[in-house]
Amino acid sequence: MNNSKYLFPRDFRWGAATAAYQIEGAWNEDGKGESIWDRFSHTPGKIAGAHTGDVACNHYHRSSEDVGLMRELGIGNYRFSISWPRVLPTGKGHPNEKGIDFYERLIDDLLESGIEPFVTLYHWDLPQTLQDTGGWLNRDVGHYFADYSAAMVKRFGDRVKFWTTINEPWVVAHLGFRTGEMAPGIQDEKTCLQVLHNLLLAHGRAVVAIRAADSSAQCGIVNILFPEEPATNTSEDIDAAEFAWQKDCAWIMDPLFKATYPAIWDSMGDKVPDVRAGDLSLIAQQLDFFGVNYYFRCIMSATSGRILEIPGAQYTDMGWEVHAPGIRNLLTRITEDYRLPPLYITENGAAYKDELSGDGRIHDTQRIKYIRDHLIEIHQAMVQGADVRGYFYWSLMDNFEWAHGFDKRFGLIHVDYETLHRKLKDSAHWYSRVIRRNGLDEVLSLKQPMVV
Repeated sequence: MNNSKYLFPRDFRWGAATAAYQIEGAWNEDGKGESIWDRFSHTPGKIAGAHTGDVACNHYHRSSEDVGLMRELGIGNYRFSISWPRVLPTGKGHPNEKGIDFYERLIDDLLESGIEPFVTLYHWDLPQTLQDTGGWLNRDVGHYFADYSAAMVKRFGDRVKFWTTINEPWVVAHLGFRTGEMAPGIQDEKTCLQVLHNLLLAHGRAVVAIRAADSSAQCGIVNILFPEEPATNTSEDIDAAEFAWQKDCAWIMDPLFKATYPAIWDSMGDKVPDVRAGDLSLIAQQLDFFGVNYYFRCIMSATSGRILEIPGAQYTDMGWEVHAPGIRNLLTRITEDYRLPPLYITENGAAYKDELSGDGRIHDTQRIKYIRDHLIEIHQAMVQGADVRGYFYWSLMDNFEWAHGFDKRFGLIHVDYETLHRKLKDSAHWYSRVIRRNGLDEVLSLKQPMVV
């Protein structure tokens, strides 16, 4: 295979991503309020290994070091989230200036290093005081979210151009309110669907508020998507896969880009959410970009549901199938089905059991192959018409992986959780070379030494 053809447009954005609760630590310092993830991780039995994000990677105190590592790697774009309870401890009211100061310093450090900040306003750490009033089940929280969003744009909009409202509303609703494996740990499908509607409504309100605060702001939302494929070519399996797509992906995409819910609405019976006049038009705000998070595909059977064990498949340490063609299939489908703004791959990555070798390095060849294969498929999707403008690897560094605690490592940078020492993995050096060459070429063979 001649890989010299896998070069990306000159203005393609290469980056990495993180989330506040997963890396910052300092959970109760400098006036920060409690979040639902502080409460959840402090509840016995909720997190593997009884881990918490109390310290995490201590990014709150080591952000300059982390920005320096990004600069060393040539990463030009950094997607991170603001901790809502750090800047507004109760979710509303007067800002916490010490929390604001942290993000001031971070943003300034990034810009001085030539790194473009992509700010996510909600990456799952809802202020606990708002959860006490009903959380996302309470429509009023969407108004507070819009106020918070506008406040952040007014503070940072002179330096931040790209604003993401909510990260993965599907995960917030389904894992937080249907399966209960994530904060706040509720298990009820009707509640899940109402929360999902309220999240989309909050997104719409936030976009309106952001644009009122700064008409030049670039607004988007990020969601996880997975192509749903039939186990066989039977009509039953094809229908099962399409139903799964409608429930998991179109249930979010249709309101955002068509101002409607999908046809399977009627099959949900009394579980459908309360949708009021004007809600759908508010949700379907014109967006400047849409963020796609992709990790795996789903294979559906009419008789057995999702098939978890696929013969001959490879899996990451999360138990997720590695299937790079899925990202191309996904991008081409949504491009065909919707009138989309420019796309960014805002998360894509793999967890593996990374260990220091005898030479003191982390030879994570599996991760390098994972990134390489997915970048090739993204490039092919672009050739076929998908308007992808950038790629953010998940994650910049190993971190607190939600209910899995610190047992899963996604990072380009290894973190020793005892000493908090950072070390670049082979994948970090390799990705740095991809960035410098703006794509893949024959020099970027997996057999090449992984040094800059």
